[in-house]
This record gives sequence, structure tokens and C-alpha cells, in this order.
Amino acid sequence: MPIATVNPANGELITSFDAHGEEETERRIAAAADTFRQYRTTAFDRRAAWLNRAADLLDEERDTVARTMTVEMGKPVTAARAEAAKCAKAMRWYAAHAEGLLADEHPDPDDVHDSGASRALVRYRPLGVVLAVMPWNFPLWQVVRFAAPALMAGNVGLLKHASNVPQTALYLEDLFHRAGFPAGCFRTLLIGSSAVEAVLRDPRVAAATLTGSEPAGRSVAATAGDEVKKTVLELGGSDPYLVLPSADVEKAAATAVTARVQNNGQSCIAAKRFIVHTDVYDTFAEHFTAGMRALTVGDPLEESTDIGPLSTEQGRADLEELVDDAVERGAEVLCGGRRPEELARGLRDGWFYEPTVLARVTPAMRIHREETFGPVATLYRVADLDEALHLANDTPFGLSSNVWTRDPAESERCARDLEAGGVFFNGMTASHPALPFGGVKRSGYGRELAGHGIREFCNATTLWYGPEE
Repeated sequence: MPIATVNPANGELITSFDAHGEEETERRIAAAADTFRQYRTTAFDRRAAWLNRAADLLDEERDTVARTMTVEMGKPVTAARAEAAKCAKAMRWYAAHAEGLLADEHPDPDDVHDSGASRALVRYRPLGVVLAVMPWNFPLWQVVRFAAPALMAGNVGLLKHASNVPQTALYLEDLFHRAGFPAGCFRTLLIGSSAVEAVLRDPRVAAATLTGSEPAGRSVAATAGDEVKKTVLELGGSDPYLVLPSADVEKAAATAVTARVQNNGQSCIAAKRFIVHTDVYDTFAEHFTAGMRALTVGDPLEESTDIGPLSTEQGRADLEELVDDAVERGAEVLCGGRRPEELARGLRDGWFYEPTVLARVTPAMRIHREETFGPVATLYRVADLDEALHLANDTPFGLSSNVWTRDPAESERCARDLEAGGVFFNGMTASHPALPFGGVKRSGYGRELAGHGIREFCNATTLWYGPEE
């Protein structure tokens, strides 16, 4: 089955590649395993030099790779350039910090003596070949936030990228190779989802990381569990966005627009459920709806475009089902709720959907429980903080959350009680290389980024030395 790039802005096939068969897949796994034996002993400064060179190349090629991402999955080209810049920043951060983050740890001397040792320490050693199963929505960033720390820790990577972004996947392999990394350090596998299990079960593959849907995460976790292999999962999200009476409501509404429609609304950490105190609900709803209505939907290659197409035709159909179900059950459409009627001639076969705000959402609607992957927001009115927190936590997901308040007591209560991997106050959720990223509940487990992320695929090895003669 071919691995193809189809432009979501017009439905046209751009290019396709033959999937790797068993022989080519074996060759790439073998190359990764062989490379690891030598690569794991390279010095940090050499790895850092290669990673910094990769960052330099990415900066130089930013416009080209941004266009590739946009054509493959519909991201507005301005956002695509920003994603490339963010990746270069993360590479440089890990190049600068990895050695310190993985420095030997020395327990308290009294505890060492009590253990009967003359000395003892903890050393972080790489696990080996790590399989990365990555999604299409941030086709560079999702990979780099795994690859930068993994490579700096001395691991090597096999990338099974989403099948609709093969050009980006191949670019990443080429980027790391041109930067100086040995060829087997980072290899792309052009394989379908059905071939992942065999790769993960290969004894040369030590661990796996997946960012994607809950079903995909369950599948990888089940196989890895059966093989007793380490995994990190970042799955779906239905992040709450709480607006309380003390908030700067107009700023909260303006930020809410960006928080909801980043990447055409196709982001796990995008705010999706807007939970607003009744005292400020009407003002927030007015400004938020106006901001969503004012967004420009169109060609993602145009600089003025705010919202491009959804990545697949099926993705749009799934979104339409959720909206239609909500409307049938009594939701009020404040704006959007349909495919755009006015598009340039060359875009009419693209997979576009209008920015949408739904009010009067209830638990009886599918959209209350399921993740909306597109520019659709649900709006809730609550009477107090207790109701806001109950509603915020009434979801199977727990990736991140947003809270707008200037009341310290409310901030502390939300920090304590929100069931999520992150709580962002008076701003929107975002990822940064210095901050750990990940979720709880069905949003997955483990962490990416920061020191937590680089240590996920390390063997924290206890070194104990007996009494000296």
C-alpha cells in the first residue's frame, strides 16, 4: 500500500512512496541496533555539535520545510514556520543542557556509608533503539521533542510517522544525517499501522513512544506490555479553559480564540471546553464568538489565512457528526457549524470547516465526552468554582488545562484540584523544552521535554562500590 501526500486544501495527490517491505524494514532496524553499540559511547560535546548543526540547517531551510508541512497536512504556513523555529530552539536547548540533566547523582554520604559502600552513585545510561510512533498534526515538533533528548542521551530512533506526512518524515531522517549523526541514529520507517506491532516486538527495539489517538495508544501499550518494554504515551485531550469573575475577560476571550484554533483546532493541548462563571459569561461569549467569527478561512499557503483545512476528509466528517449530534440535542450555534460557503475555486474540494462556537452543551451530547479535533469550541455557564472544577474534571482526558483568575485562593484551589498534567494560569497551554509535558487519565503517561523527558528512555543505574581494602 503506498504512503501518500494528499493536499487537504484541494484533495489532490501530490506524491506517493512505496511502503517499506519486510526486507527494508529489517535493514533499517539492524542499522539502528548496530549504530547504537558505538553511538552510546560518544561524548556529549560531539552529540551537541551534531544537534546544533541540525538546528542550523533547520533554520536555513525553514521556509521549504514549512511549505512541505502545509501541503501535507494543511497547517497555515505562518504556523508551520513557527513550528520549525520551535524545533530548532528545542534542539539547541538539549544540546546545551543534556549533559547536566544526565549528570551522575551522588546520594548523601551518610546514606552511602549506611548501605555498606565506600561510594555509590546513580548513572543514566541509554536504553537503545526507541520506536517513535508519531502523528501528523505537528509533523516536525512531535518528532523533535522525542528525538532531541533521545539522541542527546545516547539512544537511537526509528520513526514511524503518520502516513499522510511522508515527505516530512523523510526530511527529518535526512536532516539528522546531514547534521553529522551516524546514518543509523535516526531512520524513518515508511510502514502502515499494521506493521508497527512486529517492529515493537523485535528484541532489538528497547522502548517506544507514541503521540496519537487513544486506540493507537492502547494498541502500542498492549504490545509493549506483553513484551515488557518501556513506553511513553501522549494521547488525546479535551482541555478545559476556566474563566472566573476576577479575570481580565476581554484578554481571556482573545487568548481563547488562539487557544482553540491553533493548528486549525487539531491539537491535543488546544483548549476545547470553555467553562465560564455566570457573572462574566455573557461578556466572554460575546467577545469570544466575535473573535472566532472574524477568523479567515482559506488557502493555508496564504500569509493572511488563519484557518486552513482539516488534515483528512474523514476528520472533517467526524467533526461534523459531533456538531450535528449536539445541535440535534439542543446545543445553540453561536457561529459556524458548517462548511464554509465562500472559498476560492481551487479550494472547493478541500476539507474546510468554519470556526464554530456551541453553547448550551449538556452531558447528553457526544461532544461533551469526545475530543473535538477541529475548530469547534463548546461553551458552558457555571455558577461557582465548585461547579467549574467538577465540569473541568468530568472528562476521561487529563492532558492540560487553562485558568483565568486574579484571585490567589482560586489559583491555589485549581492547582490542587484540576486533574491534568498541566495548569496554565492567565495564558494558554503551550509546550517548552524546559517544562515537562504529558497527561494523566486517558491522556497517557510518562513525560516529554525537560529533564523528565530525557530520563524517560534512560536506565537509571545504581553503581555501588564495596568497602575499600
